[in-house]
Amino acid sequence: MVRVLITAPRQVKPDEPFTVKLLIGHPMESGQRRDTLGQAIPREIIHDLVCTLAGEEVLRATLYPAIAANPFLSFTAVARRSGDLVIRFTDDRGVTQTETVPILVEPRA
Repeated sequence: MVRVLITAPRQVKPDEPFTVKLLIGHPMESGQRRDTLGQAIPREIIHDLVCTLAGEEVLRATLYPAIAANPFLSFTAVARRSGDLVIRFTDDRGVTQTETVPILVEPRA
């Protein structure tokens, strides 16, 4: 399990874009470097990232070895109804991690 920091508003206006910032504490080892003994360090990257909001997919990303360690992503989303912002990612070891942030949509005036 890696450390994940998510910055997103807890309450948003309906149908208005808001920004989500995501920092994942992951080594993102490319598999091209060698250790002090000359052995290849195995590749270990996050390769699949999916974000849903209230059950609807808002972001899908495939990451590659060129992504730096501790990747930072920022994207916008639009909420039509309240629900959970769910971020799920899988790395080369087959480890899947899920993080959830509740988003409340303000009632229309």
